[in-house]
Amino acid sequence: MSENYLYETDVLVIGSGNAGMCAALSARENGADVIVLEKASKKERGGNSAFSAGTMRFAYNGIEDLLKVVPNLTKEEIVNTDFGTYSTEQFIEDLIKVTQSRTDMDLANILANESLNTMVWLRSKEIRFVPIYGRQAFKVNGKFMFWGGLAIKIVGGGSKLIQTLHKSAVEGGIKVFYDAQATSILHNDGGVYGVELKINGKTVRMKSKTVIIASGGFQANTEMRTRYLGPNWELAKVRGTRYNTGDGIRMALDIGARSYGHWSGCHAVGWDFNAPEYGDLAIGDGYQKHSYPFGIMVNATGQRFVDEGEDFRNYTYAKFGKVILEQPGQFAWQIFDQKVVHLLRDEYRIKQVTKVKAKTIEELAQKLDDIDPTGFLEYIKKYNEAVQLEVPFNPNIKDGRGTVGLEVPKTNWANTIDEGPFEAYKVTSGITFTYGGVRINEKSEVINTFEKPISGLYAAGELVGGLFYFNYPDGSGLIAGSVFGRIAGENAAKFAITRTEEVKV
Repeated sequence: MSENYLYETDVLVIGSGNAGMCAALSARENGADVIVLEKASKKERGGNSAFSAGTMRFAYNGIEDLLKVVPNLTKEEIVNTDFGTYSTEQFIEDLIKVTQSRTDMDLANILANESLNTMVWLRSKEIRFVPIYGRQAFKVNGKFMFWGGLAIKIVGGGSKLIQTLHKSAVEGGIKVFYDAQATSILHNDGGVYGVELKINGKTVRMKSKTVIIASGGFQANTEMRTRYLGPNWELAKVRGTRYNTGDGIRMALDIGARSYGHWSGCHAVGWDFNAPEYGDLAIGDGYQKHSYPFGIMVNATGQRFVDEGEDFRNYTYAKFGKVILEQPGQFAWQIFDQKVVHLLRDEYRIKQVTKVKAKTIEELAQKLDDIDPTGFLEYIKKYNEAVQLEVPFNPNIKDGRGTVGLEVPKTNWANTIDEGPFEAYKVTSGITFTYGGVRINEKSEVINTFEKPISGLYAAGELVGGLFYFNYPDGSGLIAGSVFGRIAGENAAKFAITRTEEVKV
């Protein structure tokens, strides 16, 4: 080994979240020696993946496909549940719809078509899955019905995903270095040949035949958020890790990678107003508040500002964080009455929640911090009169129960707010990840500004641009990281093993 390098390896992975570890495991099973660099400590490893609820969107054509992923479904569950189907065509159509037809069709097709195979592959790595009864299904006539194209989540959520992937990596002989911040990608005319990094503050180099970047977006970088997303984004809470500061994107751009995707767009949701600045692994995604379709959201004037019933929560939650940030004071109150309180998701029941409760709507108006009570009460009266009560309420479908005559309509799931006690939850914007990044091809190779692959450089995960614009279908992030991580690892390993030329440094 050269004295100039701390280690030499075939594949060097930057980032130990879902995408990075899928890449590492894929490279290892394809015969490569692999090292993973993690900027965080072992305790905080896993990037945004560790904070995720573990929802996975994938294509399946009925119970036979689901049994490949969840083979331990009981006969009772199968009989008493309508899981529906979710074809590759539906997956692609959802990506097209929520991104306003801007999604990269090559990437979208790969994601949809490889999603089921990747879920089966993850199960082979000891990841276990269960139906999402608590969040994605309602009981109708004694039978659970799933909605929105989602049916399955990871047992134990994102934290268990990361724990299991790392366990598999250690068992497979993959070395993981913590407190190891990559600072630049080593390259010359022959391509990429390693990484310069700091380990515990000491600058060292590692040599490799290929590099896979999987270090996330720039959502935890306040300066980059404000520069690219725009005014007030420095005021948003960060839902996940504090370590995703855009390092991998910057390093790739520095050696000629093509910037790609929606650089002024991001995944942002309604997040508890008093949540900490960054994510809390002990709480996970519990600060989110996603039952707004069954109530209303009002801003400081006491008025609604968004159509809460525009579509299923799966297709709106990731864009409403931006709308909340645009309101006076960057907050909103979610309002529910007793007709729908039983439909609230489990995150509304955690102890760390900004909540008020009142027996009457007049009492509630006085308890809502920073809200104009008179404007609020006037609006509630106007809203209640606009609800189309003749249309049946049905939370399983887009029921068409809307409002008439309001400046901001509610398209589905409209109910009068008139049955106390009332509950209200204060939310602000919580940013999850950014949509802009680098461009990759079907092999997960990073493309340069001349539309050519950068020899030896691959990417996967949130720093890949082009999949998501404006909005996002729930559960797509983890599966995208797994699909393209697996592809990156396989191709990086094949390239490394056949790379015979010596890169001169």
